[in-house]
Amino acid sequence: MSATPSHPDVLPSELRFLAGGGRATDLILERDWTDHPLGVPAGWPDTLKSTLSMVLNSPESLILAWGRDELTFFFNECYFPILGPRLPWAMGAPFRTVWSDAWEQAKPIIDEAFAGRSQRFMDLPWKLDTDRGPADTWFSFSYSRVLDPQGEVAGLFVLTNETTQRVLADAALKRSQAAAQVDAERVQLALGAGAIVGTWFWDIPNDKFTADEPFARAFGLDPALGRHGIPLADVVATVHPDDQAGLAAAIGAAIAKGGAYSHQYRVRRADGAYHWIEANGRVDRAPDGSPLRFPGVLIDLNERRAIESERDTAIAALRTLNETLEQRVAERTAELMQAEDKLRQAQKMEAVGQLTGGLAHDFNNLLTGIMGNLELLQFQMARGRQQDIDRYVGAAREAGRRAAALTQRLLAFSRRQTLDPKPTDVTLLIAGLEDLLRRTVGGTAQIDIVEAAGLWAANIDAGQLENALLNLCINARDAMPDGGGITIETANIQLDELAAREHELPAGAYLSICVADTGCGMSPETLRRAFEPFYTTKPTGQGTGLGLSMIYGFARQSGGQVHIVSEVDRGTRVTMLLPRHSGAIAQVEPVQDTCDVHGAAGQTVLVVDDEPSIRQLVHEFLSDTGYRVIDAVDGPSALKLLEAGTEICLLITDVGLPNGMNGRQLADAARALTPGLKVLFITGYAESVAVRSGQLDDGMEVLTKPFSMQGLSVKIAQMI
Repeated sequence: MSATPSHPDVLPSELRFLAGGGRATDLILERDWTDHPLGVPAGWPDTLKSTLSMVLNSPESLILAWGRDELTFFFNECYFPILGPRLPWAMGAPFRTVWSDAWEQAKPIIDEAFAGRSQRFMDLPWKLDTDRGPADTWFSFSYSRVLDPQGEVAGLFVLTNETTQRVLADAALKRSQAAAQVDAERVQLALGAGAIVGTWFWDIPNDKFTADEPFARAFGLDPALGRHGIPLADVVATVHPDDQAGLAAAIGAAIAKGGAYSHQYRVRRADGAYHWIEANGRVDRAPDGSPLRFPGVLIDLNERRAIESERDTAIAALRTLNETLEQRVAERTAELMQAEDKLRQAQKMEAVGQLTGGLAHDFNNLLTGIMGNLELLQFQMARGRQQDIDRYVGAAREAGRRAAALTQRLLAFSRRQTLDPKPTDVTLLIAGLEDLLRRTVGGTAQIDIVEAAGLWAANIDAGQLENALLNLCINARDAMPDGGGITIETANIQLDELAAREHELPAGAYLSICVADTGCGMSPETLRRAFEPFYTTKPTGQGTGLGLSMIYGFARQSGGQVHIVSEVDRGTRVTMLLPRHSGAIAQVEPVQDTCDVHGAAGQTVLVVDDEPSIRQLVHEFLSDTGYRVIDAVDGPSALKLLEAGTEICLLITDVGLPNGMNGRQLADAARALTPGLKVLFITGYAESVAVRSGQLDDGMEVLTKPFSMQGLSVKIAQMI
């Protein structure tokens, strides 16, 4: 861009106020002012012309912002470097457009200047777009008003200079001075503490080694020689022979590469004793790269080395102690583990003794009743007497029934009972049980049932749930000898992850069944042991101590939980949580308590059990009712009968069979030969192989041992 148009002899008379502006004048002349609010330059106000002429001819970096509202932006050549990428288009543009990235910071300053409160700023930081992109910059500037002949504010006159380089240089200088001050303080501290014990200067080209008096004493040298200078070899001569080779290599490496040097070695003092020191220095080079100077300081390491030696000795002793300690701890731990094993075994034997003792006590009573009544029956029949036979038989059967119930409670506690879970409407179950509960509790206790609207179904063994509710109501009645209230309350519960962990259950949907009473409550000790088998607070002979343990086992085996809240004299609240069943509930037709079973002519039942007495009993009972009965002692022999073409209408099999095939495997194999074959499992123990995924297949049922012939007849009536 030529500066020729700015010469006064070239410019027309009406534009000579632009003379002397150089390239800034060129930018004004090159712009099209036709549609600009100011119009063409020849028609600008005299105040603008005179002020702009001063700006263009100033050797300082100046801005003229003209107009109270428009703030048209003018600048001189000295201002060019500040504009950066804005330079080609900034002349005559609005101030706000030129400095849009700094407008929020500049606007308050401009407003103050227009109000007559001009200010001067030194090294003010700005975040601006530059040729290098957004950057932190600093400026010193002042804003002054420009008045027209009437005294009105016509614009702003701005003197500005970028001070970024100076500010950054000052900051670097301050950091350098601060670092130098820190280094100086460190040297003073080191000297004061006695860490630095001498300094040296080695003129390498002339091999002249000078040192201060402390250095000379450290090396056992004459201080006068150290002041005047001696060859390096005379200094190294006092170094310990074992360290001289290493020192020579370290000095050679420092001279070869230049820069910092540090090395530790031993020197002989005037008294002949060797002393540990550390030499730290720096090799300075001439402009041609040759080694020139080698100054440095000497640090006394003897005391530190002594401390390090003591430390190493202490560490070695501590390591030995730790090794010995680990051995002692291992031995002590082994002793404690052995003691814990003995204690655990003793506790286990105590629990087994408590369990077997309670079990033996109750079973001995029941067996005495069975054996004694059978013996009296045999005695009476041997003498041909018929009176009281029914009474003896009834008493023996009642004792057997109670023994079976005791076994079921043991299995429930151990979670080994055979459950027959089915989708169950708990609301209907409780409603059907209500009369029995009220008769059992008697007139001294009031029962209130609070049913949740829309209670979910549960996949449970309905009979076991009825037994659990009956036991809880009996316990509640016994806890209120003077009468009180029992509340049975149901609810739908959704357990999140936190609540589920507290209940030791998976998160999900559950039914809550709560039985609460207003009785005497439990002490903390009783509450802690409430679920223990055979633990009871009732007098001897009035309880087995298996009621709550049976309920606990039933709930856990069903995939749920049970917990108790109780306080002395404030009652007890027992809550069972049972998993929700989301599917439909099948409608089951009621079956009469007594059935007269008669087998259809030609129908064949296969009975499989490895216990001869049970196999013979079922065989005779079914034969008497009209069935054709065949039996087998195990799965393989039963399967041979089926493979031979024997047609059967019902398979009755024990679950736990010998010789490699259990009852469920036999049932599956039999159904493969005869699809849809009905199967009745008889078992005295929980067999997970029979009930897969908590539910039997269609056409399969379970009957728990011991069972009565009447119970067998009812189950067969349900199936066929």
